[in-house]
Amino acid sequence: MSTAVYIIVMAGVTYLIRALPFTVFRKKIRSRFLKSFLYYVPYAVLSAMTFPAIFYSTGNTVTAAAGTVTALLLAFFGLPLIAVASAASLAAFLAGLFF
Repeated sequence: MSTAVYIIVMAGVTYLIRALPFTVFRKKIRSRFLKSFLYYVPYAVLSAMTFPAIFYSTGNTVTAAAGTVTALLLAFFGLPLIAVASAASLAAFLAGLFF
């Protein structure tokens, strides 16, 4: 599938999960479990859709893993998105030169 389809599906899923509680539940949600569930579902869905695409995008598992590990480490340390994306791309490129 193309990248555009993945982006459209992720946007739709994220929108539906955020908008659905407003249309289904008329009263304020008091359940701590339900609030927690609705808060974390978009992150789980986006992760489940993104991670497989990451490992198949380069055609080489080693380069994809190098980019992913680099991105996770830099994001953990709080670097801006542009720095994380640039460094991950560079790491995948350099890994592709050597592996």
